[in-house]
Amino acid sequence: MNAAAQAAPRTAARLPGLTLLAACFGFMVVQLDVTIVNLALPTLAADLASELPDLQWVMDAYTLMFAALLLSAGALSDRIGARRSFLLGLGGFLLASLGCGLAASAAQLIAARAGQGLFAALMVPSSLALLNHAFAHDPPKRARAMAVWTASGAAAATLGSVAGGALLQSLGWRSIFLVNLPICAIGIALAWRIAETPRRPERHVDIAGQLLAIAALAGLIAAIIELPRLGHGHPLVLGAAATAIVCALAFVAVESRTREPMLPLALFRLPGLSIALLTAIAVAVAYYALLFAMSLYLQQRAGYTPFQAGLAYVPLAASFIAANLLSGRLLARRGFRFALLLGLLLCAAGFAWLSRLAPGDHYAWILPAFVAIPAGMGLAMPATTTLVLASVERSLSATAAAVLNASRQTGAALGVAVCGLLLIGDGGLDIGLRTVCHVSAGVLLAAAVLAWMCLPATGPAKPAAT
Repeated sequence: MNAAAQAAPRTAARLPGLTLLAACFGFMVVQLDVTIVNLALPTLAADLASELPDLQWVMDAYTLMFAALLLSAGALSDRIGARRSFLLGLGGFLLASLGCGLAASAAQLIAARAGQGLFAALMVPSSLALLNHAFAHDPPKRARAMAVWTASGAAAATLGSVAGGALLQSLGWRSIFLVNLPICAIGIALAWRIAETPRRPERHVDIAGQLLAIAALAGLIAAIIELPRLGHGHPLVLGAAATAIVCALAFVAVESRTREPMLPLALFRLPGLSIALLTAIAVAVAYYALLFAMSLYLQQRAGYTPFQAGLAYVPLAASFIAANLLSGRLLARRGFRFALLLGLLLCAAGFAWLSRLAPGDHYAWILPAFVAIPAGMGLAMPATTTLVLASVERSLSATAAAVLNASRQTGAALGVAVCGLLLIGDGGLDIGLRTVCHVSAGVLLAAAVLAWMCLPATGPAKPAAT
């Protein structure tokens, strides 16, 4: 073994705090863009002369690429090294954010957002691999590092709503993308000093499966988003739907035959894991549809400024964090089935309450829903993670967790896409928001019924990090 190879573990051992800080900067910039861009939707509609489907693409170009590439990104990180993958993700995200900030049209912004999603997918699994490597010598510290990493994402979501509103109101929509540049630069400077993880050049990257997954998901999202604008008989809509179906079938065929599939299909034969994935998708669909609809409603219908709308979102993050902290105790005492059902029902109740919102109602009417919905998510999400990890062998836990995160991102893309169908109509934003709430409550209740029927009434469960 050469001297450089021997030095790497010692360097990693000396700089675990630096590794944690770099990983947190990467995860923060990924989470920041989800909240902050939602706030900018009305401003983008005005400045770029964008229609509702264009705004949906601005959101979904990011989540679509993020979801589709998340599984392969882990294999690539193992193959080339987590540090190299993380730096590639941060550098690419910086350039894509610059492209967003300089975009002169909706099409250019959408293309740059897709680039952000691609490089965000590289950052997330590689940041976790870096943490696992840096704290491998001390499992308790590793657990605390993972908790700090998760909390940094929640903090970024809170910061994104407040700071994003202030930036939008004072400096315009381009500033919300350009603010990523110094954050990425700091992350690169930190990651440059940490050690590389051991590389596994024999690790296979499922290129065929990856391309088919992107095509299938993109076709599905395109068909849903463009349906109201072009009509169900338009060649683009029909072609997108056909592409989604054909590529999905081809994906299943490829994954069942390839040596190292990006998505092991055998996982779906595990009933607990399938229920957890469906629940994760249902929660993401409902929540991201709400964010999209409420950002338009608060600013275009209720007359909020971007900063006021950002402040209005603060209870969402605060309630989620509080419930997330309490979820471990609930999981330990009552098990994942109880926590999952309680979270889903609490979410559904929040949407049912919000569906009664009438024009002119004060924010005090919205607040209970903005507390109940994220609180339900804060209980349900750790329960789904626990259920996933309890359903698979330990050797497959990383793959199962990646599948869960990809399912959440897929649900987010579907939520924004379906939201456009529900908002378009003669009733305007008032009726559209009410419809979004009714459909979201129905989806969550259906997930709760499915979980109640299919999951055993388990005892206490060991909580898992989200």
